[in-house]
Amino acid sequence: MEQAPAIDPVRYRDVIGSFATGVAIVTAQDDEGPAGLTTNAVSSLSLEPTLLLVCFDNDSRTLPVVSASGRFAVNVLRAGDEELARIFASKRVAREKFEAVTHRVAHGVPVLDAALAWLVCDLEALHEAGDHTIGIGRVTLMDADPEGRPLTFFRGAFGGLTRDGA
Repeated sequence: MEQAPAIDPVRYRDVIGSFATGVAIVTAQDDEGPAGLTTNAVSSLSLEPTLLLVCFDNDSRTLPVVSASGRFAVNVLRAGDEELARIFASKRVAREKFEAVTHRVAHGVPVLDAALAWLVCDLEALHEAGDHTIGIGRVTLMDADPEGRPLTFFRGAFGGLTRDGA
């Protein structure tokens, strides 16, 4: 079998960036308070049971909170929420991140009032994969604004969609 050439990680990021995604903030809470991060690595996994997956950087400060608490929420961001995405993508302490947004607690986790949609999950499993950990969650609560538009991420930049997909 012919050996494949080594893949340059920077080039890989550029190429995979051609896959447009939504943008979400994953939140969790433990005895020390809320935690959260911005991600575009979220996917529906199963309809029966209702499962989704989220990928966490192994160095994430949110991952240990999710692991310890056993639950998390995926908050899908609206078009125009680029600054909120940047805040939760930063290395700021959690308290500062959550000062930037109003939220409520649902099933033990923060749900952002600004979210286009949100899904609260019980943690089913964590699987290490390279420099990330894949979290599988069973959806227990969810809601969405049927009129809103999503924030998107494509080739390293934020954007949005209109109803007709343009």
